[in-house]
Amino acid sequence: MASVPNTPPPVAAENTPDVPVPAPVAAVAADQTNNPLEAEGEGSSTTSLSSSIMKFREENGRTYHAHREKNYLLPSDEHELDRLDLQHHLFVLTQHGKLFLSPIPKEQQIHRALDVGTGTGIWAIDFADEHPETQVIGVDLSPTQPTMVPPNLSFQIDDLEQDWVFTHKFDFIYSRMLVGSFANWPRFFEQAYENLTPGGWIEVSDICFPGRSDDNSWPPNSALKKWGQGMFDACAKLGRPFDSGVYYKEQMEKAGFENVTEIVNKWPTRGWPKDPKMKEIGMWNKENMLGDLHGISAALFTRGLGWSGEELEVFLTSVRKEWMDPKVHVYFPIYTVYAQKPSA
Repeated sequence: MASVPNTPPPVAAENTPDVPVPAPVAAVAADQTNNPLEAEGEGSSTTSLSSSIMKFREENGRTYHAHREKNYLLPSDEHELDRLDLQHHLFVLTQHGKLFLSPIPKEQQIHRALDVGTGTGIWAIDFADEHPETQVIGVDLSPTQPTMVPPNLSFQIDDLEQDWVFTHKFDFIYSRMLVGSFANWPRFFEQAYENLTPGGWIEVSDICFPGRSDDNSWPPNSALKKWGQGMFDACAKLGRPFDSGVYYKEQMEKAGFENVTEIVNKWPTRGWPKDPKMKEIGMWNKENMLGDLHGISAALFTRGLGWSGEELEVFLTSVRKEWMDPKVHVYFPIYTVYAQKPSA
């Protein structure tokens, strides 16, 4: 199976006399939409439920789960759960309405599927609805999933950085936005390989930091660039790489997978692209990331870089301002890699 080129073309954007933009990238001079999403503002394996798993703790004004607290760096409160559901829509939009990109033949039955890092469970719920013949398991460190779910779906509290001890193998393993959650991705792919049936599929999607700009429109001493680099450096200090998606293809191949295919999409910081589809993705991503910039940043900057909460909040004020600057054309790469375990 041929690989999809891993370098997407530059994002085209509107050019106006007020904002000269070097070819091939151009940008809008200011917000020219009434879409509310463009409004500025922040908008050992399976464990049974126990009192320790149900505990949460306060940090930086946000609520985090207490179980394996160093393994996940984002909050677990309602604000974050709402953001995760919005992010699900962003992925489906990016993928042209699809829940996954793996080219699984229609005649290949998916008896069991695993959603690693299920979060609110929204992907697992949609997948279970679309595939009532499949037994779906959603796994997460935190019990933030709903109780009213399709009958073929169940959730488990699990730390999949530990040894996997599932009693059945899976035909499809899916994971999304777990960058910074695993210290040893090669081990993850090795365990996924062992827990797939012959001919089974794996698909992993992740954002990569820091952000990029095709037209190098970063301003001098860019706060946005410093923020992205800070996120990257903090994860490195915590032993959890924030550019892990770049290496998934190579790591899957080393684990023994075949038909390994890499697709790279772009999430603009806001609605600056000219292309209507990319503009819409940018508007949703602005809400996704800028809408809770503090929640995304707090644990990394305070735990990883040793910043105080006050220092971070002052800094994020500059980041937010630059994020909304129509002259700044930044995006974050989204790496999706799928592969298949050999049939024999």
